[in-house]
Parts: sequence; C-alpha cells; structure tokens
Amino acid sequence: MKITLKKSLESLVVVLAIMPFLFSFMVNGKITIKGSDTMVIMSQRWAEAFMKKNPAITVQVTGGGSGVGLAALVNGSTDIANSSRPIKPAELAKIKQKFGSNVVEIPCAKDGLSVFLNKTNPVSELSIPQLSQIFSGKITNWKEVGGPDATIKLYGRESSSGTFEFFKEHVVGTDFAVSCNTLPGTAAIVNAVKKDKYGIGYGGAAFDEGVKDCKVKKDAKSKGYLPTLQNINAKKYPIARYLYMYVKTKPTGNLKKFVDWTLSAEGQKICAEVGYFPVKK
Repeated sequence: MKITLKKSLESLVVVLAIMPFLFSFMVNGKITIKGSDTMVIMSQRWAEAFMKKNPAITVQVTGGGSGVGLAALVNGSTDIANSSRPIKPAELAKIKQKFGSNVVEIPCAKDGLSVFLNKTNPVSELSIPQLSQIFSGKITNWKEVGGPDATIKLYGRESSSGTFEFFKEHVVGTDFAVSCNTLPGTAAIVNAVKKDKYGIGYGGAAFDEGVKDCKVKKDAKSKGYLPTLQNINAKKYPIARYLYMYVKTKPTGNLKKFVDWTLSAEGQKICAEVGYFPVKK
C-alpha cells in the first residue's frame, strides 16, 4: 500500500509539473480569427488547408463584420481581426492603451468591390457619380441611367461592415438613402439582387454568383471597367481595396506561422481560387 501511494504521489507530481506546459500547448495551439464577412470564405479555406498541414494547431474563424472583429481585437478576445477597411486611429489608440503595443497591419488580399445588378437589367455600366446619386436616393428610377421605367431597389450592408464604410466613403460620399435595405452579409445582398430584377447592391467580387457585375467608371467621360485582376492591378477599376488581417503586436510562434503561410504561394493561390486577388505574385 505504501508503494502504491508513493507511486501515486510521484505520478501526481509529474502531472502537476507538466500541466503548465500542457496549458501552454493548448493556448498556443489555437488561433482565433474574427471580423469581416467579406473575408470569411477565404479565411475558412485558409484555416482548413493550414490545419491539414499543421494538425496540432486549431484555427477558428467567425464573421460578424470588420467593426466587430476590430472590437474583439481591442478587448483581447481574438488573435486576428479580419477587416475590409483600414483600422481607425481611435481603434489603434485603444489597443495601444490597453496592451502597450502597436498594431500590425497585414494586407493579405486585394478585392474589387463589385456593384451587383440583376442579370435581366439592361444597364451594364455606371459612373461613380451615378452610383453616389443612386445609393443616396437622388436617382430613384432606372430610366434616369438608361434603364427601364422602374423604381431602383437598393441593397446594402449594416453599419458595422467594413464594406459599408468603404463604399460610403469612396462611392456614396454621404448618407445612404433611407430606402436602402440593410442586409447582414454580401451573400444576402447577392441573393436579393438575384431575385429582384430592379435591384442593385455591392460587395466583394468573390460573391458575384448568379448576378451581373456592373462596369464602373470614374466619371461620365471615363471608360468603364469590370473588377478583374488585370484591371485592379493596372489600377483601372475605381473601387478596388486591400483586405487586412490585424494583430495586436508582431506575430510569433503559431500565429506567425499561420500569417506567413497565408502570404505564401500556397496561401495566395487559395485567395485566388475563392475569387479575390493575391497581394503576392
């Protein structure tokens, strides 16, 4: 009995001794990603491929919008914040104040922010000024831009979305029309426009299945372009943007391993496969 008790105590000592290492492994073996709905599909594909190569590391991806992801980074509940807009100075300041570190911005893909039209809509090209007037409610009938005599139906994102903020700043330039239907994700916008022959929406180019991409031009005198890789790289498409991953400080360990892999040829190939454009050639 004494021998058994002694062995049990020895075993307990060993377990207690290695528990910190086991705990460290569990913490370091999980990477959380939260934020941009635009980037969810791409990040999930990255996560799946990365975990196949690194089975000891779990990568958990959730959406919610760029603002939600950056808020999670501020409160320390995510390792990576996905964002389809640049981080704001106020967000940077909060992270600096709370963690005493400078945020690291990682451009991980390019996106042509598409304007979606129903496939039956005869309109195929719009200028930035026209889009501004359409989404702010100044143009309300398709006949005003060369289409049928029918009321324009607007579909857009919620205010926590980086896509919402980018489109508002770079295209609309003012408040959206009160008639704009707010939907929780780009997939929902595409689905709405697909069913509504007088609908128009916007979102990441990767989601354009079943709808028509509208050619966009800077002004009435410019040529219109589609959001293709060639046009985006040549800086011809006027609503192009970077997609970002943000981390609280310079990544190390498994986090660095994941980030480096997303920027590798393999990771960037996946980026292209889901409809976005690589930042690394």
